[in-house]
Amino acid sequence: MIKKLSLSLILGFIFCSMLMAQNPTLKLEVLYFHATRRCPTCMAIEENTKKTLDVYFASQLKNGTIKFTVIDVDDSKSKAIAEKYEATGSALFLTKTSGGKESRNDLTEFAFANARYNPDKFISVLKDKINLLLK
Repeated sequence: MIKKLSLSLILGFIFCSMLMAQNPTLKLEVLYFHATRRCPTCMAIEENTKKTLDVYFASQLKNGTIKFTVIDVDDSKSKAIAEKYEATGSALFLTKTSGGKESRNDLTEFAFANARYNPDKFISVLKDKINLLLK
């Protein structure tokens, strides 16, 4: 009985250690900036970003590996982050933090070109980009 319990504890510890070794500090923040008044394309960017995350990355959203933030640049509470990203209207960023280092991916131009009239392409490319950043 004691041997089985010891073996279970050891295996549990090894499993947890392996999970922690898989990028323990990796975080991906998906930031969608918008103005208070939004056009249909701006709304499509948010809608299709959310759809992509909910369909393909639900577990990462739940465990905190991915965070989705919607930011109204016209709201005074958002001034600092809007300035940090130089967002004055609609913008879409993927910000990866790993090992204390932050890297930004600006998908704004791509989002405007595809979110409304080519949503399948938007979702596919966004999904691939997120998967690449999670590696």
